[in-house]
Amino acid sequence: MKSLYKNIFLAAHFVLFLIYNPSRQELRADSSDIDQEISSSLNGNLLAMQFKGNSPEELKIWQANFKAKLNSLLGDTTPPKKWKVIQEDRKLFKDFTRHQLLLTAENYPSVPVYLLVPNRIKPGDRRPAVLALHGHGRYGYDPIVGRVDFKDANRSKALRKEIDRLGYDYGLEFVKRGYVVLAPCMLPFGRRVQHERYGRNDPCGIVFARLQAIGQLLLSRNIRDLKWCLDYLVTRHEVDPKRIGCAGLSYGGRTTMFLTALDERIKVAAPSGVLNLLIERIDRPWGCGAQIIPGLLKYGDHPEIAALIAPRPVVWEAGSNDPLLPAKQEAEFRRRLKIVYKASGVPKNLLFDDFEGGHEWKGKKAYELFDKVLKSKRK
Repeated sequence: MKSLYKNIFLAAHFVLFLIYNPSRQELRADSSDIDQEISSSLNGNLLAMQFKGNSPEELKIWQANFKAKLNSLLGDTTPPKKWKVIQEDRKLFKDFTRHQLLLTAENYPSVPVYLLVPNRIKPGDRRPAVLALHGHGRYGYDPIVGRVDFKDANRSKALRKEIDRLGYDYGLEFVKRGYVVLAPCMLPFGRRVQHERYGRNDPCGIVFARLQAIGQLLLSRNIRDLKWCLDYLVTRHEVDPKRIGCAGLSYGGRTTMFLTALDERIKVAAPSGVLNLLIERIDRPWGCGAQIIPGLLKYGDHPEIAALIAPRPVVWEAGSNDPLLPAKQEAEFRRRLKIVYKASGVPKNLLFDDFEGGHEWKGKKAYELFDKVLKSKRK
């Protein structure tokens, strides 16, 4: 009897082997591969609202329509009308003062921000300002302002390494150039997520799914918080509200693109490391939940969102060895942007900084452009 059961057991395992053995694809002809499904769907009827015009008038009409569609997909991104600012820390340096603040409002999660203010600003002098946005990473907004003065020596060492690797302290560079800088911490990064709960997993996709379950969108939460930061920035007596720029690397570059597209208070922008298409990233077995807008590809892609920035000046940074910028998709992104800026009548306002390097911030053309737009004359 034992021998019979053993033979049945072995036979069952052999059948399961035949069914699940990847080399026997003919036995799986009726199965459905989700990766193949997604790839097939990306070849379907997408980008229905892609810009097809060639004049400033056609562009304005298209921008109004596409912006309305984008806002409907994002949902409500309105920041609170009333808020308070809590000072957590203040430190004086040779050239500037670093304020660590919390933006707080009833029924809204607080937003941690660093405010960097140049020293010796004369009474009545209003400076240009920059919203400096961080990308993916455990440390959130800390490296953007060059903060390496923590009591934990290991943390400070890791931050220095991150800054050196990515050229990540552009907020610090901007304040040294005379700008007031606001650097917020976004979700789910830095102090706004309990990293130990996620282990080795990237919290972006998990937080995206959890928020979707309660009817919220991760990207929309961040856009709302960035609008809130702008609302606060324009209240500062040191800031000229008509001279504000936005810059960021990686996810910071993507949110720079989104905020500039949706909020015309941003007069100049420098997104870095994000000349890639969502349609290409969706086709891979990985992605970033913090960048996903359900249904977007039915109507447009990242170039269409970037097109909402026109005709305002923008410089797109792209490293020659950036693994996140596939050549074919990057070329397509540029092609569609050039069409839009040509139609706007101001093609010179579209700039690219193509440098030798990887996924990192350079800033050479960005600093030049920001100085030209925000310092040359009051807007």
